[in-house]
Amino acid sequence: MTTVLDPTPTRAPAARRAPLGRLTTLEVRKSLSTRSGVALTAVASVLPAGMTALTLALDDPPPNAPVLLALLGTLVGMLLLAVGILSTAGEWTHGTVQTTFLTEPRRGRVLLAKYAGAALLGAAIAVVVVATTLAVATVGTGPDFSWAGTGVAVAATVLGGAALTVVGAGIGAAVANSPAALTGTYITLLVGMTVLNGLKPVWGRRVDPLTALYDLIDGTAAGRPVAVLAGWLLVTTVAGALVTSRRQLT
Repeated sequence: MTTVLDPTPTRAPAARRAPLGRLTTLEVRKSLSTRSGVALTAVASVLPAGMTALTLALDDPPPNAPVLLALLGTLVGMLLLAVGILSTAGEWTHGTVQTTFLTEPRRGRVLLAKYAGAALLGAAIAVVVVATTLAVATVGTGPDFSWAGTGVAVAATVLGGAALTVVGAGIGAAVANSPAALTGTYITLLVGMTVLNGLKPVWGRRVDPLTALYDLIDGTAAGRPVAVLAGWLLVTTVAGALVTSRRQLT
């Protein structure tokens, strides 16, 4: 009896894709699983309430809620950049990126999950900042304190916090070294942008993300700050994606 072999090749079963939501949740948990991540998150969440209480105790409060949120939102934004940087660069620095890409070899999906996780974590921290800051202000401010425009300022603080955390994640993905990314980012913002704002204020307002965040929260402007933050988001996330897709695992 002759056996006829089926010439049709057998297809290997398709690799199962982990849902993007599950990957995003995992990335948030990673960010909160390290001591540095927990410390930064705790400081970013608690510091504004303490600063608000100190300001009120010194009897020198800002004139209204948007300015108060702008001051503290910008301060927290600097810390959220570090949270984002550590969420991506930390894996390359500590070598855990190999395990991550073995679990999910599609680097684009991993990086998308990291960006999404950074946005969620940044927004959540900003929500805590807004809640605690306004709670302290409610108790400690007098009748001269204005609450006009608070709703818009709250939304800008939350969205701006999410945006800067993603910017940090993009920088971390592009540099792939936590100390270098943190040092370069803070030198650029605290030294470079300070000098630029002093010498050419108009130029500074067109490129400085922290100034853009402040102006967006306190209601000084809307279009220009949104464009500045969007530009930083685009450049950093695309740079992070391009470098990550080509970087060799060692």
